[in-house]
Amino acid sequence: MPKYSTGGGGGGDDGDACELCGRETAQLQKATVAGAKLLVCSNCRPHDDAGNAPSGGDARGGNTGGSPGGAGSGSSPTESRKKELARKQAEMYDSATGDSKHWEEEGTNYEADRLPYLVSGYGDVVTEARQDAGLTVEEVAAELEVDEDDLHAVEDGRAATANVGGSVVRALEERFGVTLVDE
Repeated sequence: MPKYSTGGGGGGDDGDACELCGRETAQLQKATVAGAKLLVCSNCRPHDDAGNAPSGGDARGGNTGGSPGGAGSGSSPTESRKKELARKQAEMYDSATGDSKHWEEEGTNYEADRLPYLVSGYGDVVTEARQDAGLTVEEVAAELEVDEDDLHAVEDGRAATANVGGSVVRALEERFGVTLVDE
């Protein structure tokens, strides 16, 4: 699982994006992931700590209680909700791969993560920059020596689910002079 948040699922009023992977869907369900209560898509549902789906289907449909994904213990008061979710996702990934100790000892270092924290709407930014340059996805992929599928995933806003590497994101930033990483 990638270590970043797309910014589209930060728990705002849009309510149509998974707070774990950023995938836009109307079928979100509540889940507890690494201690955080989140609205997640069906792809991220298996990461629910409880291991079972809540009854009632869509988590946005009239449930009562506090806001989903409230501040978790272990986050600093100044840490934004989106970065908190990215941190929790990275911890969960490392926990699943058996390498969670460094989160407790060293904290979060976004630059050292496999993928950086991406700005909201990064896919549209890349698509527009590429089109403004008059290039096709194939031409950009050949120029940057990256996989075409990775470029399609970035432009579609699915870099997280497609396991796109941070080097692809940085290369696109440099090539088109755009900002994709929220540092």
